[in-house]
Amino acid sequence: RSTRAPRRICCGGALTQMWGATTRVLALWGALGLADGFTGIPLRRLGRLSVPTLNMAMDEFMIERLDGYQRTYDELTERLADPEVINNPDLLMDITRERSSAEEVVVTYQEWSKCNVEHGEAKEMFAESGDDPEMREIARAEIRTLEGQMGELEEKLTVLLLPKDPNDGRNVMLEIRAGTGGDEAAIWAGDLLSTYEKFASEQGWKLKRLDESRADMGGYKSIVLEVVGDSVYSKLKWEAGVHRVQRVPATESQGRVHTSTATVAVMPEVDEVTVQIDPKDISLTTARSGGAGGQNVNKVETAVDLVHKPTGIRIFCTQERSQLKNKELAMQMLRNRLYEMQLEEQRAAVSAERQSQVGSGSRSEKIRTYNWKDNRVSDHRLNRNFPLGKFLDGQIGDMIEACIATDQQMKMEAMASEKLAS
Repeated sequence: RSTRAPRRICCGGALTQMWGATTRVLALWGALGLADGFTGIPLRRLGRLSVPTLNMAMDEFMIERLDGYQRTYDELTERLADPEVINNPDLLMDITRERSSAEEVVVTYQEWSKCNVEHGEAKEMFAESGDDPEMREIARAEIRTLEGQMGELEEKLTVLLLPKDPNDGRNVMLEIRAGTGGDEAAIWAGDLLSTYEKFASEQGWKLKRLDESRADMGGYKSIVLEVVGDSVYSKLKWEAGVHRVQRVPATESQGRVHTSTATVAVMPEVDEVTVQIDPKDISLTTARSGGAGGQNVNKVETAVDLVHKPTGIRIFCTQERSQLKNKELAMQMLRNRLYEMQLEEQRAAVSAERQSQVGSGSRSEKIRTYNWKDNRVSDHRLNRNFPLGKFLDGQIGDMIEACIATDQQMKMEAMASEKLAS
């Protein structure tokens, strides 16, 4: 048994067992299977992801962050009763949203604190049981149960404390564009559209086609969709990049396998406050839309052709039946594209410091290969294969969850490094 002496610190009125000089390296306990020096009970293994950083003890580093969440939560709760806040709907909504984002962390921390108090009491009972084997066994069983519960809560808290993407709750504009491969690339873009439409339906999201350019042989040269729903960006952002397909095209007469690509861009919707555009940087002209929509679109200049001079981005919008609505839609699409460019620059800066296993989400990055012959989808970010049939049916949840899990794992490793260096 270890002879290390524990020290005590006070947290929320509860005494918490903390280890001395070796605290910073004890994140490896669970992975190494070391035993508790006080009771001889093996330390818990959290297991599901075989990463030592998941087994981080609740030390000062974690406690300080959680106490900060608790203080913020309490302050926001008090502000909700402030008449000045109550009489300001926008401020009330902002404070309510901020409080809600901290609530799960606070509630989980309170549960852990309660278990921790009971855990300390069970250890005291074990120490005071003397030679009574029955009392020692009762205390030992209680300690095992509480350590299991605390382990689950610590794992949950570790995930909850990971850095959040501020765009995860936003709706998106989803752009699918045919890449290399001619007619087959356009058909492949149409197949991707079908998959995302099925997935969106399963998620309860709403889709609206904003712009499309159909190909002569089927499929799309490009199509832009608005996707509205719960946490759309948090899931679809993992689909951004180059999707490569290897199959015998319908247009191939000699049975040869072709390789074609389509690109997917996922742009979070932003407002005028988030991205400000100088009117001097905009060149806007109007034209007749033509096509379906009655005499109005054929005789009145309802279409909008917008060019952003600094970047050269051009948006030709004919979706709506009025010029004003088309202008508003074109400006919204421009804001989203400019914001996506800002995000790309940020990702490039991060990528320069460390290579991300999940990938940057850049539209220039090949993320998957779809092999028809082997009925297989290979995700190059995860080095994993998935069934092709499930993807085509819109069942892409497993792929997305795998990307999220890998991203969380990397963030945990970064947080562990920060903790060890502190």
